[in-house]
Amino acid sequence: MGAEKALLPLAGRPLIAHVVERLRPQVAELFINANGEAARFASFECAVVADAAGTSLDGPLCGVSAAIAFARRRGFASLATAPCDAPFLPLDLVARLAATIVASGAPVAVAESPRGLEPMFALWRERAMSEIAAEFAQGEANPRRVMARLGAARVFFAPDEGDDPFANLNSREDFTAAEARLGGTGSAERDGQGGASARSAL
Repeated sequence: MGAEKALLPLAGRPLIAHVVERLRPQVAELFINANGEAARFASFECAVVADAAGTSLDGPLCGVSAAIAFARRRGFASLATAPCDAPFLPLDLVARLAATIVASGAPVAVAESPRGLEPMFALWRERAMSEIAAEFAQGEANPRRVMARLGAARVFFAPDEGDDPFANLNSREDFTAAEARLGGTGSAERDGQGGASARSAL
């Protein structure tokens, strides 16, 4: 899209600001997984965690693995994740994932929509880090396949008043549609509940 997507403007604010607004109340502490200069995210007043060095693989699971390690060092046993380009994520995302992961005992709980698995909207137990590392050692870095092998517990989320809560923005047209959905107000808030004691990485 010609620029870093997370920082592109949506309704007068960076795209990632809408995600932060919805996710931050759901977690004890929020941080951003990103490589490069951390100062570009300074306005969000949270830690920026880079991918771990030394792996020949790339993709979102590298960020998840680094974020789990960071959360563990900070004393947390679980990590909630959401992508930076999903400004309508559910306000009860973490609470529902947390309830499911406790009930199931699975190493990870993941959101599911009518479209299918939403692999980056997930809650990961600390022990998932070693299991992800084992998959990396076998050359596997596809989130869907790794989650299947981990036996991820699924949590179904219905559309929000007909709108997709997991819509991510990948084109100028997507941004235009999101602006219309937000009503040009710059606020991504909608009705909902949230709350969980977990770290979160964007």
